[in-house]
Amino acid sequence: MVITGIDMPFVFIYNGKSNLSGKKESCSMSIKTILFDMDGTIVDVPYDWKRIKQDLKTGGKSILPFINSLSEPVRSEKWRILEMYEAAATAKAVLKKGIKEFLSYLKEKNVRTALITNNSKKNVSHLLNKFGLDFDLVMSRESGLWKPSGEPFLYALDRLGFKTHECCVIGDSHFDILAARDADIKRIFILSDNPTGFAETSVEWVCTIAELKQKILPLLS
Repeated sequence: MVITGIDMPFVFIYNGKSNLSGKKESCSMSIKTILFDMDGTIVDVPYDWKRIKQDLKTGGKSILPFINSLSEPVRSEKWRILEMYEAAATAKAVLKKGIKEFLSYLKEKNVRTALITNNSKKNVSHLLNKFGLDFDLVMSRESGLWKPSGEPFLYALDRLGFKTHECCVIGDSHFDILAARDADIKRIFILSDNPTGFAETSVEWVCTIAELKQKILPLLS
């Protein structure tokens, strides 16, 4: 999928360990790679999405497809508004408690990690550098592959050399759930302090990174 008005898909590799040769590793039921969301999962960010959508006049549509469907110069003006809100929120972002230690633990266990976000490369790079975070593969919205489509997950797995049954998704929103299901990824973990919002989704819900680690540990190879 290529979205008009967006550069050709790209990913940036952080630690150089990605299996990009096309050779698939052996299949098993254990988790060998984890696909992370960023905002609300890796970092806590004060977004007021209701207000942002009202300001953008999306008419209830998803923000990125809505903006990208517009003609110039309106499209550029809407991007400017969105980026203004994103920059303000990114400046106030705080690292989720325990996430850095969890990522280090996964690295020790040789579990590959990918960060897949609808946020911009600029904000992603800023937060990764600010908090000293390291992922095998990072995808921002400039890839042209956006959640809730499952395509960014499938693209990341292809680049890393894994199958859907060898991974899990960790996120905080219904977009993450929809994207995982669209990619046919069965193991989905939602990090949230609002369990009622996910009561009908049949996903694994956790409140803290510590709880998440306890659920992930038995699934690792």
